[in-house]
Amino acid sequence: MQIRTAQILIPTTFVMLWSTGFIGARLGLPYSEPFTFLGIRLAITAALLGVVGLVLRSRWPARWMDTGHIALVGFLLHACYLGGVFYAIELGMPTGIAALIVGLQPILTAILAQIALRESVSLRQWSGLLLGFVGAAMTLLDRTGGGSDLSFLAIAAILTALVGITIATVYQKRFCTDMDLISGTTIQYLSAATVFGLGSLLFETREIQWTGEFLFALGWLILVLSIGAVMLLMVLIKHGSAARVTSLFYLTPPLTAILGFLLFDENLGLLAMAGMLVAVAGVAQVVRR
Repeated sequence: MQIRTAQILIPTTFVMLWSTGFIGARLGLPYSEPFTFLGIRLAITAALLGVVGLVLRSRWPARWMDTGHIALVGFLLHACYLGGVFYAIELGMPTGIAALIVGLQPILTAILAQIALRESVSLRQWSGLLLGFVGAAMTLLDRTGGGSDLSFLAIAAILTALVGITIATVYQKRFCTDMDLISGTTIQYLSAATVFGLGSLLFETREIQWTGEFLFALGWLILVLSIGAVMLLMVLIKHGSAARVTSLFYLTPPLTAILGFLLFDENLGLLAMAGMLVAVAGVAQVVRR
């Protein structure tokens, strides 16, 4: 009974927490440039987790090769994915369009998992992945009106995010499932924070408006996203197939749409509500045994 409860509670909690990421970006980006914002966020998170790891005497990697694998996942999952999403939004890409493009990730992950991990993806799961993408697209097109003028840099940034999180998911499953959750995540954040720090020094002014809204967004993204949601993601990757885990991302756009409606009075029409039902049906097709 406890195992069954965990199998339901962990994915549900992860989706609910992960869905707030785009909301946090919208709240914080008006007051800081993206690399500066992310560098501060991940550096603080790494420091907090490092202290927790020392207190709990977490097991650190015994070999430099293992440390390198973990750091590479950190670069792909946090530097490429988060940096790409935040930079695309900073360049004017609507959050809905950004989420829609990144929404291709479960399909790409399923393809890559078949090649790299030799995971079997059934015809029913493929149909669920496609159905989930259609539902996510319906939800987001309802919010964005179906069109936007996008720059080449914005498109390149969001594609970098898509490729980064796709490869990171499979690479984590292949090389890093035995890592200690606290110490491994600390290394991943240090890796990404270093990249964002260099990006901030080279390309940004590093000016920050320390408003209450910015501090709330920073605190929320550190505690809820970077610690809570990402650790749940590591647990899910360790104990589930890549295709099953990433299909959960299809539930993010519907929940993000609901949060946008509740917090920012954003549009939530019939197409969006229908898309939510389609996305849920698609995820159910992938994850049910």
